[in-house]
Amino acid sequence: MKLVFASNNKNKIKEIQLLVPAYIEIVSLEDIGCTEDIPETAATIEGNAILKANYVTEKYGFDCFADDTGLEVESLDGAPGVYSARYAGEPKNDNNNMDKLLLDLENETNRKANFKTVIALNLNGKQELFTGMIFGKITLEKIGTNGFGYDPIFIANEYEKTFAELSLEEKATISHRGIAVKQLLTFLQKSSH
Repeated sequence: MKLVFASNNKNKIKEIQLLVPAYIEIVSLEDIGCTEDIPETAATIEGNAILKANYVTEKYGFDCFADDTGLEVESLDGAPGVYSARYAGEPKNDNNNMDKLLLDLENETNRKANFKTVIALNLNGKQELFTGMIFGKITLEKIGTNGFGYDPIFIANEYEKTFAELSLEEKATISHRGIAVKQLLTFLQKSSH
């Protein structure tokens, strides 16, 4: 089975490939010749995942799945949320985003946060949505060099280390994206029988 993953983010692609069984071949946007930036103009994380999946299916004719992820911080009313990738403005920059978030939380004792990933799957003319969430807190400083995005400042509940201190394999098994991908795989296994 060949599925297009509507992403050119090499980190995300690597993370997904670790979770997917060998009989599913993951194809990136680059592999299908899609080099344009797919607009992410929806007001919600779900909306952006749907936009990206539909774009690939409508324009290129492939079954595909797309994800969108946001970091939601309780004391900031869910921000950065859908704006996580561009929290500090354009161009997208992980360090600037983390610096802005740490500054916004400087005098805040409530540092509860969660990552949320929504995957939209377009398969055989139908659309399915899968949601993964992981709860934790924002650290006071960046720790660790693995991962990407906000990983150096997020510690999941029941963990001592930030996502950026975990190996890619460790993170993939517990992360928001990992949870959503497991739901996707369960669905694909059921529908292939």
